[in-house]
Amino acid sequence: MPAVKIERHAAPLRQQVVLQLREDILEGVLAPGDRLLENTLCESYGVSRTVVREALRQLETESLITMLPGRGPIVTVLTRHDIESLYEVRRALEGLAAELFAREASDDQAARMRILIDSMEHRYLRGTVESREESKEEFYRLLLEGAGNPVLESQLRGVHTRIGLFRRYAFVDERRVAISMEELRQIVHELAVTRDPFAARQASEHHIQLAGELAVLEYTKRLGHSGQPSQTEAIAI
Repeated sequence: MPAVKIERHAAPLRQQVVLQLREDILEGVLAPGDRLLENTLCESYGVSRTVVREALRQLETESLITMLPGRGPIVTVLTRHDIESLYEVRRALEGLAAELFAREASDDQAARMRILIDSMEHRYLRGTVESREESKEEFYRLLLEGAGNPVLESQLRGVHTRIGLFRRYAFVDERRVAISMEELRQIVHELAVTRDPFAARQASEHHIQLAGELAVLEYTKRLGHSGQPSQTEAIAI
């Protein structure tokens, strides 16, 4: 892995290493099953062993890293069933968030959601991978703010971290982006126009159902078959 300069005058070193290491995993720089050797990480990031260990512990709590007896930390690997299970939970959580937003969000929060979906016509539908990711993050920020449930927010953020790589695949596929935009328009209509909790939940769950199917397609494409993977046939999460 190439060396990465860590700015010592910015955020705490541990936080910077956590951010960089997380990014390297989600971007595929560090592949599933790769061993994370402390010496190599220290050299790559230019930090001490203590900082690296603290960062590894943080990412282990996010399930991006797995500690294996006798081998140490590796980039977490997932089976197809793991991915399907993650999206099953994501569907339920985002459906609940949509229901709560439609029922509980203020008029101002609903107005900001309508403004956001208008801006996404350019930033998401016709944007770059980066602008698509940023606008989708803003959508979730507003959704969770309006839902007003901190426990739900914490749980959903954890799921989003684990599926970060699959979300980025969706931002690359132009056909999927167009379909996704149509789904988002429908979700926002139910969230912030009709304010129908049941319809909002249904629209959100449908959106995540299709996203989960895309994730499984990417999974099988990378493996080259549709069977269960071995530990070495894993994909990044």
